Amino acid sequence: MSQVIGQPTAFLEASDVKKFFPVRGSSWRGASAKRVTALDGVSLKLEKGQGLGLVGESGSGKSTLARCLVRAIEPDSGQIILGGQDVMALGPRELRQVRRRVQLVYQDPYSSLNPRLRVGTALAEPARVHGLVSKNDEDELVSKLLERVGLPESAGRRRPRELSGGQRQRVAIARALSVQPDIILADEAVSALDVSIQAQILGVLRDLRNDLGLGILFIAHQLPLIAQLCERVAVMYLGRIVEEGPTEKVFTRPGHPYTIALMQANPVPTATTKLRAPALKGEIPSPLAIPSGCRFHTRCPSVQDRCRTEDPAPRQLGEGHVSWCHVNPLYNQEAEKAR
Repeated sequence: MSQVIGQPTAFLEASDVKKFFPVRGSSWRGASAKRVTALDGVSLKLEKGQGLGLVGESGSGKSTLARCLVRAIEPDSGQIILGGQDVMALGPRELRQVRRRVQLVYQDPYSSLNPRLRVGTALAEPARVHGLVSKNDEDELVSKLLERVGLPESAGRRRPRELSGGQRQRVAIARALSVQPDIILADEAVSALDVSIQAQILGVLRDLRNDLGLGILFIAHQLPLIAQLCERVAVMYLGRIVEEGPTEKVFTRPGHPYTIALMQANPVPTATTKLRAPALKGEIPSPLAIPSGCRFHTRCPSVQDRCRTEDPAPRQLGEGHVSWCHVNPLYNQEAEKAR
């Protein structure tokens, strides 16, 4: 099912992206092969200078989507447009330039940095490979990058193992900046850090978005972090987006029981809505056996008969706010109070 969200033309736009992974050894003597459904018709848009949060439990498909956007993983179908270019139609040389414009920042910065290289060398290397800096200007570039992410110039002479986790993540962000990207995909980039360090890294990302006009796709489990950084949020469950809209609207008037459950488990301090719903129970179903109808119905406290058999159509809850849900539980609660 394609999920197309009505917004203005964006710098990065994914439409109906699907990705399946075959299960090794599942096909034998003509038997049908099993496959894992990682993404099932995902669409989203991101403007330059905008923060878009992507939230959901592990196994929802968030990281797979980020990698598909730059074809680090090849989507099985769908369309990805970056700055007017059809990413799916690009050859290796053109794709290399696209990957320069969209940079991934991972959860574990140590694994993305060469432990043998000093930080300064690691920062200059991508820009040199892409022909963006001359040998004579590398030191100046490194100095500016370190300053941009709040690190002293002396950090350039150190190796990754000599830095703290927060400092290494700043280096990873600086390395992404070295190739002058338009968009940063931050995949759980602060989840392994202490709360105080998380706030500092969020501040760095917020400044980069405001000062450089970078678009940021921020993937996280923690809703409060998304509330601090992103104007819009998309909620993913089992390979699909189930709710999307302006962050303030989604977090104060959520239209999907899964969003409500996530907010119950991880409250957003700025949300004023008092939500009535049982805590989320059970585990996310196996992507090998996607439930029929609404895929959240096996865990939904508001499930109805139609939820088990009918795929929910998009429901407009306000300007730019969409939910894929038959029940719309928060609005039902308000209707009950009005009676």
